[in-house]
Amino acid sequence: MKEVKKYPTLAQFVSETREKLGLSQIGLAKKCNLTVDEISNIESGVELFLSSTIRQKLAKGLKTSLGEIKIYEKNEDFHFGRVKSGVDIEEMKNLIIENEGNKGFVLLCPVCQSKLITRVARMYDLEDNLMLHPKARCSKCPFQIT
Repeated sequence: MKEVKKYPTLAQFVSETREKLGLSQIGLAKKCNLTVDEISNIESGVELFLSSTIRQKLAKGLKTSLGEIKIYEKNEDFHFGRVKSGVDIEEMKNLIIENEGNKGFVLLCPVCQSKLITRVARMYDLEDNLMLHPKARCSKCPFQIT
């Protein structure tokens, strides 16, 4: 049975697999029909999870499976057990709603202290009542509030 090497991040997996194939970022971009910026963002860790289209193109270009790429993508359960004690996620959600539209509002990630990218999703229930759902994702690590 083939031994599968474990990479800590999607960025490292893509970068090392690309290098093993003898490709530059430009070469991989051409092979995958993606932009060099997209490949660069993946390899630098800016993109932590991929759309299904990009994942399929990347898997084909890297001669690997979709499942293997998914192993290294952003994990929704990442933040459990890694959030600093005393951090109240519900309080963070309330702050996101209260400060919606406030351009100066900055909320920091409870895992790595980087800036959170926040938004409020507006949805309506069956009785046409407005429901506000605060969302946030870290600009550096896989932490997210969904």
